[in-house]
Amino acid sequence: MEDKNLMENILLLEKGVCDLFMHGTLESSTENVHQAFNNALNEALCMQDELYGKMVSKGWYTTKQADQAKINSLKQEYSLQAQ
Repeated sequence: MEDKNLMENILLLEKGVCDLFMHGTLESSTENVHQAFNNALNEALCMQDELYGKMVSKGWYTTKQADQAKINSLKQEYSLQAQ
């Protein structure tokens, strides 16, 4: 398996782990369980950030700059809905 594909798979798994830990944190019934999930979530988020950074540095994860006109349009649309 290519390094790029391997890193993509690891990043996807890590994102899934973050999602599970986030829900565990939100839905925990005791402070001890909440803290355990929250600590695990923070560690997983740091690992995800590190993976993302390595992929970006190799050119394996690219993002596009959002169009400012679209951002402004959405802001206006949602601010009108909130009123």
